Amino acid sequence: MISFEELWSSLPVPALTVGADDLIGEINPAAESFLNQSEKSLKGRPVWDKIMVDAPLDDALDRARANGVPLFVNDVDVGGGERAPKLCNIQVAPLQNRQGSMLILIEPREYAGRMRRNSKSKTAAKSAIGMAEMLAHEIKNPLAGITGAAQLLSMNLSNGDLEMTDLIVEETRRIVKLLEQVEEFGNVSPPQMKPVNIHDILDRARKSAALGYAAHMKITEAYDPSLPPTLGDADQLLQVLLNLIKNAAEASKGAPGEIKLRTYYEQYLRLRRPDGTGRGLPLQIEIIDDGPGLPPEIAADIFDPFVSGRENGTGLGLALVSKIISDHDGWINVESVPGRTVFRISLPVAPKEEQ
Repeated sequence: MISFEELWSSLPVPALTVGADDLIGEINPAAESFLNQSEKSLKGRPVWDKIMVDAPLDDALDRARANGVPLFVNDVDVGGGERAPKLCNIQVAPLQNRQGSMLILIEPREYAGRMRRNSKSKTAAKSAIGMAEMLAHEIKNPLAGITGAAQLLSMNLSNGDLEMTDLIVEETRRIVKLLEQVEEFGNVSPPQMKPVNIHDILDRARKSAALGYAAHMKITEAYDPSLPPTLGDADQLLQVLLNLIKNAAEASKGAPGEIKLRTYYEQYLRLRRPDGTGRGLPLQIEIIDDGPGLPPEIAADIFDPFVSGRENGTGLGLALVSKIISDHDGWINVESVPGRTVFRISLPVAPKEEQ
């Protein structure tokens, strides 16, 4: 027979109990992970001091306790610890044979929506790749003709008119450079999957960034050294991390700031595939910056091709990041508020026979 401890630890959703005094009692591992706090720091503390909900639940909890009935609250933001609030459903029910004690279940809803957006972004990226390859091929040839014609014209023009032909040459070269980025977006080969230590890749990305575009930023690390290897293409994962660190550095607009690289293990995160099967994604990588945050109007679509929060941005970098992570059977999402933007990558563990 399954024991209470086994059942409690196996619950895939955050769960905790509160006594008649609204102090936290038991906390399951999923709740520790969700709230980003340990059982020791939570137990015996007032529940609404540790769980932040954007709805007045104090009176509702008292009524449910007094009447001995369950309580259901849908579509509320729930937060705790360092993490930004997440859209959740909350269920509260009286505990049998424990007068005044209540069971609270927290069901994060944003995972499902973000999984759908991740799938949509992957499909959109594939479509954009085909379009990118076609456009780059068709446009670069006439641009070369325009550049050549402008250079020939400049040989017979006065200094006053040379400014116009120089402008033509300069602008066509800028367009060619943009098309080369588009071609790069379309030339990503399938990943060469091998067991890789994600911290080795993070260290390579950090050192490269610190010597270049992130030289003005303070880069800190908060690694879980016990993480097992993931199965991936080291070069492509490095490309992803360099892109995300570069975005974090550019968000500061040249001002000093901090980028935090964090890794940890989250046992309960699973990706459900279209065929109904699922796979665990316990390896978590976060790139956190203290910049102004993403513009709210594009935050939900930031991984779609040609969506950019930067002036003159192509909107291809994060679409490519999304495609690479999807090709690794992983998941990427972003949480952004002014002063804190977190890009989070979730990856599977390499099978033991591969390690």
